[in-house]
Amino acid sequence: MILENIKRVLIIRCGALGETIFALPVVEALKQQYGENIEIDWVGTPAASALFKLDQRINRIFHLKHRRFPIIFSKEKRKIIEHSKKHPYDLLINLESGHIFYPLVKKIVATHKLGMPYNQIRGMPNPHVIDSLKTMYESIIDPVIMQNSYPELFGEETSAVEQRFALPKHYIVINASTSHHRKFTHRAWPINHWKELIEYLAPIYNVVIIGGKGEEAFFDSLRPFSSSVIDLVGKSTLPELITIIRNAEIIITADTGPSHIASAVNTRTFALFGPSNSKGTGPYPTPFNNIHIISMNLECSPCNATRRIKSCNDNQCMKQILPSMVANAIKPFITPK
Repeated sequence: MILENIKRVLIIRCGALGETIFALPVVEALKQQYGENIEIDWVGTPAASALFKLDQRINRIFHLKHRRFPIIFSKEKRKIIEHSKKHPYDLLINLESGHIFYPLVKKIVATHKLGMPYNQIRGMPNPHVIDSLKTMYESIIDPVIMQNSYPELFGEETSAVEQRFALPKHYIVINASTSHHRKFTHRAWPINHWKELIEYLAPIYNVVIIGGKGEEAFFDSLRPFSSSVIDLVGKSTLPELITIIRNAEIIITADTGPSHIASAVNTRTFALFGPSNSKGTGPYPTPFNNIHIISMNLECSPCNATRRIKSCNDNQCMKQILPSMVANAIKPFITPK
C-alpha cells in the first residue's frame, strides 16, 4: 500500500560498514516513491555513519554507539525519542531484527512503523541480505522502484583525492584485512598468499594497499612493501576511501566492508570467499557492476553460522585459493604501468 503525506522518515540500521551498505537501497526507494524533498534521518553506529558525510539524501544522523543499553541508561536513545516527540515522523523503518531495538522503536513517535516487531522479513530461497531487508518495506514501494533500488555511496572529489595520495591514472586496490585480527578468522586468506600476490603484482602494476586505522599490526606482517606500492593503511577517511575504490580498475578483497563499497560504486570486484555464503552476504551484484567471486567451492563450504565451522581449525577453503589463481583471474582487466 503506497502511503500518503510522507515527508519525514526515520531509518534504524546500527550495523558495521557492510551491514549499513546493505540497507542503503531503502534511501533511493523512498526518494523515488515519495519525492526528492522528503527528509530522511538515520540511526546508526558512529563508524558506519561516516558513509553519509557527503550523502545529501540523509538529513540527520543519530549516533547509537551502545545498542544494548536500555533507554533509561542511554542518552543517545533518549535523544532520538525526544526529537520524535518534538518533530514526529510520518514513517519509521526499523531494519534491525534484534529484540534489543523493540523498546526504542515503540517509544519513537511516528504515524507509520515498519520492520520488527511489526512485520518480519519475508522468507526467500537463499536470498542476499539486501533482498531480505527489502521485504521489510516492500509493502509501501512500487515493485518496479524496489527492483531498481541499489546501494549508492558518495565520496570526496576525485581531483582532491588523487592529489593528496599521488594516485596514478590506473591502479589496483588490495584489501587484505578482514577487520578481525585478534583470533583465528576462517575467512582470512593466508598472509603468505597476500605477500606472494603483492610481490608479483607490484613490479608490473600500480598497487594501492588499503586498511583501517588500528590495523597496523596486521599490515606489519605484510610489510615491507615494494617501494612502488602505495601504502594507504590508516591514512584515508571513509569518504576518501570510497573515491579511492571507485576510481580503481579493480579491487582484490577479503570478505569484509570495502568489498561492499566496491560493489556499490561499481568497481570490478574480485572477492575471496571460503566459509561465507557469497550469494547471501557477498558483494551485491547489480546491472551496473561486475562481481567475481573467487572460491574453491569445497564440499564443506559455506559453513559460516553452522556447527561445522566450530570444529574447523584449518580453513582449507581459503588456503587452497592460490595467488596464481587470483593473478590469472584479474589479468584481463588491469593496465600495466
